[in-house]
Amino acid sequence: MKKTGFINEKYLKEQTSAILERVEMFNNKLYLEFGGKLLFDHHAARVLPGYDPNVKVRLLQELKDKSEILLCIYAGDIERKKLRADFGITYDVDALKLIDEIRDLGLTVSGVVITRFDNQPAAKIFKNRLERRNIKVYTHPYTKGYPTDVEVIVSDEGYGINEHIPTEKPLIIVTGPGPGSGKLATCLSQIYHDHKKGIKSGYSKFETFPIWDLPLKHPVNVAYEAATADIGDFNLIDPFHLETYGTPAVNYNRDVEVFPVLKRIFEKLTGSESIFASPTDMGVNRISAGIIDDEAVREAAKQEVIRRYFRYSCEYAMGFTDKDTIQRSVLLMKELNLKPEDRSVVEPAKQAALEASMKGKGNQGIFCGAAIELHDGSIVTGKNSSLMHASSSLVLNAIKKLAGIPDNIPLLSSNIIELTANLKKDILQSKSISLDLEETLISLSISVATNPTAQLALNKLKELRGCEVHMTHIPTPGDETGLRRLGVNLTSEPNFSTKNLFIA
Repeated sequence: MKKTGFINEKYLKEQTSAILERVEMFNNKLYLEFGGKLLFDHHAARVLPGYDPNVKVRLLQELKDKSEILLCIYAGDIERKKLRADFGITYDVDALKLIDEIRDLGLTVSGVVITRFDNQPAAKIFKNRLERRNIKVYTHPYTKGYPTDVEVIVSDEGYGINEHIPTEKPLIIVTGPGPGSGKLATCLSQIYHDHKKGIKSGYSKFETFPIWDLPLKHPVNVAYEAATADIGDFNLIDPFHLETYGTPAVNYNRDVEVFPVLKRIFEKLTGSESIFASPTDMGVNRISAGIIDDEAVREAAKQEVIRRYFRYSCEYAMGFTDKDTIQRSVLLMKELNLKPEDRSVVEPAKQAALEASMKGKGNQGIFCGAAIELHDGSIVTGKNSSLMHASSSLVLNAIKKLAGIPDNIPLLSSNIIELTANLKKDILQSKSISLDLEETLISLSISVATNPTAQLALNKLKELRGCEVHMTHIPTPGDETGLRRLGVNLTSEPNFSTKNLFIA
C-alpha cells in the first residue's frame, strides 16, 4: 500500500492566505502567473502521494469572488500542433478543454491571449473559432527589444503595442497550456498599461516546482529536473536570495537568469525600486506545507525520475526528442542511485515476454509482456497472443484478480472474439486481428449482456486508476489510449511491437 505523504487541506489554507496577502501588498490588483498545469496535475500527484491533481482548482474556488482568469497560448505552439503528452491532445485543443472545465467550475475566463502572434495561419483559425463562440481573444506580437533592451520593452514600442485587456477583479490568474505560453509577458504588458492609467498593480508567480524550501537535491526537486529534461531546465540555489537573506532557496535556471533584467523592467514599469530582491521573492509557493511524510514523498519522486527515463527513451525511439535528453535523465537517475529495474513492474513485464516467447517457439512474431502493480502491492502480468495484445490480457487478468474470478473462467466469449476478429480482417482490412485494449474493453462491455461475471470484472476497472504499469514494447495507439483512460502510470521499453513503420 502506498503511504500518504501530502495533506491537501493544510496546503490549501496556507496557500490561500499567502496569495491574499500578496494581493493586498499591491493595492488589490495582482497579476499572478500560474505555472504548471491548472487542471489534472498528475506529475504533482505522482511525486506527492495524496496530492489532489485538481487542488489548484479548489484553490481558485476559494478565491472565486476575488479572481478572474486570462488564458495564454503561444501562436507557435498552435502552428506546430504541440502535444500535451499526458492527454495526447494538442495545446490548442487543451486550451479549449481548459476553458470548458474552468467554466463548469463556475470560474470566469476573461479572455484568451495568443502570444507572439504574427498572423500564423493555424493561430488565425484558432482565433476565429473562439471569437465565433463569443470568447474574447487578444493578440500580442513578439515584444520588441526583449529580453535586454529595457528602454524599448517598457515603452509604446514594446508592451505599449499590446492591447490592454480590461479586468475587474483584484486577482488576475494568468495561465496557459504548458511552458513558454507567454504568461509573464502578458502580466508585464498589463502592468505597463495599468500604471499608465494610474493603477499600481503588481506581479507574482505561482509555480509548484521546484519546491524552494526543500534541499536542492531532494528527490522531488530532482524529479522536476527530470520532468523538464527535454527543455534543459535545471535547479540551482538562488544566488540573489542567498546574498540578500543568507539562507538557501531553490529555483530553476531560467528564473535566475532572467531576474536581473526582470527586476529592471519592474523598476521601469513602476518608477520605483523593486520590492523583489530575488526570483524566489516573486513566488507565493507554499506546497511544502502539505508534506506530512518526507520519506513517502522521496520514494514517490524517485519512481517519477525512473518513469521519465523510460518516457524519454521511447520518445527518442519515435523521433520526438534527442539523445541529450536521455543522457540528462540518466545522470539524474545516477544522482539518486537509481536504475530502471528499481521500478517494481519492470522485471515482471520482461519475464512475461520471455514466457510468451518460450510458449511461441518457432513463431516469427514479436513477444510482448506487461505488468501492473495493484494498490495492495501485488503484481499481475499479461502477454500478447494471436487473440489479444499484452495490455489487453494484462487488464483482463488484473480485474479478474480484483474481482476474485478464477483464471479458468473467460470474460470474453469466443463468439465475441471471433466476430471482432472477422470485422477487423474482412471489413476493416486490418493486418492484425489481435485485439488492442480499446477493442477489448468494448468487447468486455458487450459481454456483460450475456455474462454476469463480466459485469463483476468491469466494475473493477476503476480500481486500476493510479496503478503502476510497465510494458516491454511501446504501446500501439489503441493500447495507449485505453491505458490513459484507465488512469494508470505507464512506462515502456523503447521497443516497437511490430516491424511495420505505420501503426494504425
